[in-house]
Parts: sequence; C-alpha cells; structure tokens
Amino acid sequence: MDFIGKLINILKGIWRAFVRRFGSFRRIASSNNPREVATAKQHPVKAIGWAARDESGVLSPFQFSRRSPGENDVIFKVLYCGICHSDLHSIKNDWGGSNYPMVPGHEVVGVVKQVGKKVKKFKVGDKVGVGCIIGSCHSCEDCKNNLENYCPKMVATYNSTYYDGTPNYGGYSDIMVVNENYAIRWPENLPLDRGAPLLCAGITTYSAMKYYGLDRPGLHIGVVGLGGLGHLAVKFAKAFGAAKVTVISTSPGKKDNAIQGLGADAFLISHDKDQMRASANTMDGIIDTCAGVHDLGTLIGLLKFHCVIVTVGLPQQPLPLPVFPLFNGRKAVAGSAIGGIKETQEMIDFAAEHNITADVEVVPVGYVNTAMDRLAKGDVKFRFVIDVANTVRG
Repeated sequence: MDFIGKLINILKGIWRAFVRRFGSFRRIASSNNPREVATAKQHPVKAIGWAARDESGVLSPFQFSRRSPGENDVIFKVLYCGICHSDLHSIKNDWGGSNYPMVPGHEVVGVVKQVGKKVKKFKVGDKVGVGCIIGSCHSCEDCKNNLENYCPKMVATYNSTYYDGTPNYGGYSDIMVVNENYAIRWPENLPLDRGAPLLCAGITTYSAMKYYGLDRPGLHIGVVGLGGLGHLAVKFAKAFGAAKVTVISTSPGKKDNAIQGLGADAFLISHDKDQMRASANTMDGIIDTCAGVHDLGTLIGLLKFHCVIVTVGLPQQPLPLPVFPLFNGRKAVAGSAIGGIKETQEMIDFAAEHNITADVEVVPVGYVNTAMDRLAKGDVKFRFVIDVANTVRG
C-alpha cells in the first residue's frame, strides 16, 4: 500500500506540473480554484483565452466566463490584441500584486456582437477598441476632468476586480464584455492589427506630449529608446509638426530604422560622450520610453533651459536622479501614464487622420510564450500583436 500511495502522489505531481505548463480544458464548473468557481457563478458568458497560472509567466489555454452584459454593456469578439511590455511584467509578478490565473491584454480590438438596451455609442457590427481602463468612480476630480486613468478607483482591464467582486480578464481571449463608456469607436480607415498597440503604447506617448506642450509645431523633440513606445513617439512627434526629432539609444544598429524607417532626423548613441556633448542644450523636450535603469543626468544635459524630460517607461528599479543638472537651467523630470477615455478617442482619431500605426509582428496565440521570451530580450520590431480571432479556439 505504501508503494501504491507513493505512486499515486507521483502521478498527481506529474498531472499538476502538466496543468501548470499546458493548461486544463476541463469546464470551469469542475474547477477547485475558488477564484475560477466564483467567476463561473457570477460571469456566465463562456470565454476561452490564454492565462498565466503562477510567477513563471507561462501562458496556456484557459476556459473561463465573463459577466452577463448589463444594459450599458457591449459584447465584442476580439480580433487582435497587442502584447505590451507591462503584460510581461504582470504575468511574472515583477511589480508585485499579480493575481492568478491571469489573462493579460489591454490593447484589444474587435467587432461588436451584442449591445445592451441603453447602449447609444455602438451597434452590432461596429469596430471597437479597449485599452487599459474598464471602470472608474465617475465622481472624483480626475474623472470629472476626463482623466479616469488617474482615478484612485480606476478598474484595470486585467489583474483587477470588477464591481461585482470577481476578477477581470484581458484581451488574450475570444470575447470581452465592457461598459460602452470605456470602449473606443474605431475609425474605418485604421487597420485593426497595426492600430491595436495605440491603445496603450500610443496613448502613453500621445498624452505625455500633449500635456507637457511637446505637440507644438517647430520643436526639437528627443525620444529615448526605440521600442514599442519609442517608435510611436517618433511618429506622433513628426505628425505634430516637430522641426527635428532625435532618437537617443544605446543600440547603434537602430539608426537606419530610426531615420530611414521612421523618419527621425537624427540619432544619438547615449554612451558616446562626444555625441551627447555636441547636442547639449538643444532639445525642447524629451520623451523617455526606456524601461531599464539608465542615466538621467546625461539626458537632462540635452535639454534647453526651462524644458522637461517626460518618463513613460516603467523601470523595475528606481532611477538615480542627479539634482544639480536640474538647477542649472530650471529643467524638470516628469512622468505620465496612458490617458483618459476622451483623450484616447482623440488620439485614435488623430492617428487615423495622419496614418499613424504601430510596426507590428502578428503572431498566433500559440506563439505567445516565445513572443514573451523575445520581448524580454528586446527581439521585436516593434510590437507583437496576437491574431486572436483566427488562433484562439473555443
């Protein structure tokens, strides 16, 4: 009996490892996970996606349920979903506070399949987008100013809890339910796959530039980093009418793409002291998209007097901030995060008008773990987008 008992325990261990790696396709009703059971009871709209189960960040198929649509909700079929660097951090719990199982994705586009009886913004068949926000308090000062992204009670698209107490799951899934107030009307001339990353990477750079006055024509704008955010910052700066856009990077190999590919006017290697010294005090503003630890002091030196660096990347460690370079010229380092729903709609409409889209690599959902590994190494130009509709099967 001891032998049989040990064998059973070994087999159970193998099964648990299998489920963690490849996922379980059993029905949620039979799940022993309290979080999944609560979801099934209160969210009866069946869905399938890819979820991380633990801090390994490995994603695998996951059957779950979404809430019944209310009178102000829309149900839409997900067609594409961008892979944001914050998805990678979240599934691995790099920032703490991650809840599992987790279905990531907040650059979501699709087509409306059903609308509640009080929905006025959409009809069946409309194209729709959902970014990082699906709820807020509607009563705080920020909400009143259309800045739901800074609401203390903002509800994130995934890794958060909805008003009914059950978990929210993101866009790596076949279907979503969202209140119409948090959905974006999609312009007909804006491609869905290449437009999806605008719902996070796009609004992050757009909002920062607008708020800090870096959208004025005739400016010299610096862009630190040429990844998912950086390449869109270049495109928005050019569309705003910048007289000069300079990309600042640690990678010399990105120069041709920055200038020939994206239309930047100049390229600086951040560790080349001669190049940095020659460009000192020349820039009207800098958008810093770098998510790694880097030297703010040399970047501050590039600014003209009374100008600002806006950080929009999310480093895992605090950045050293030398104070004396700030004193010498009343320079500033500021931050900015995504944008409210009104501004996101404005950004999407602006992008459609000026033919601004992300440079993307469209991948099937089965490639998502490889995509995450490549993203961690910076091996993507410039955004992965999941072809959800054709590769996530219910």
